[in-house]
Amino acid sequence: MNARTAVVVEDDHDVGDAISKLLDQAGFDVTVARTGTEALTVVADVRPDLVTLDLTLPDIDGVEVCRQIRTVSDCYVMVVSGRTGEVDRLIGLEVGADDYLVKPFSMRELQARVAALFRRPRSSEPAPSAAAALAADPVPVPAADPTSSEGCSDLTLNRGSREVLVSGREIDLTRTEFDLLAHLVGRPGVVVPRHELMRAVWASDFVPDSTHVVDVHLANLRRKLRAAADGNQWIRTIRGVGFRFDPCCP
Repeated sequence: MNARTAVVVEDDHDVGDAISKLLDQAGFDVTVARTGTEALTVVADVRPDLVTLDLTLPDIDGVEVCRQIRTVSDCYVMVVSGRTGEVDRLIGLEVGADDYLVKPFSMRELQARVAALFRRPRSSEPAPSAAAALAADPVPVPAADPTSSEGCSDLTLNRGSREVLVSGREIDLTRTEFDLLAHLVGRPGVVVPRHELMRAVWASDFVPDSTHVVDVHLANLRRKLRAAADGNQWIRTIRGVGFRFDPCCP
């Protein structure tokens, strides 16, 4: 992890120092922020690749810090919090966190999750295989032909530029939402189990807490698609199994 930078946002000195030490050993240039205000200033100055973020801070709530970080940075955000409620996890993911780790946790678990995040392309950096696609200015074709750029009717997905368009208008998706949609679009009409999505999108067999995190991100994705497409629905839930992308299906 050469030349990568990280910001550890944690008001508990013991926890913050432990995370900082782990990331430093992994090759990160680490800055520690003890308050939300300090964190936002440091993120704006440092432009980090990774932020670990406690939600319980002495000044600004961590959820609001995450929301503001997302307005200026596409860095990976790993929430590290003692809040164990499902609502807290959902809110954290909805405002742009890439993962949610509950305290207490092991350093080995944190290390595994960070490694998994960095195996996923950042939204500002296309995957290596996308270079040719970017140069070729690809034209979207129906999703039923998975060998090309994917799209159907009013929905178009371009892997090279990491853009999703509905009726020609770009939809603002998080990195995780785009990756989930791209995997489903690449297998039109096929039911994809949750555990497969975990491995494909998180690029690891390591499962953070449970596959419920997939449901959270897909719920956000479907809400954005419905809002943009006036209620159209392309992603179907197959109860007890997973999800299916139905090309050209309203």
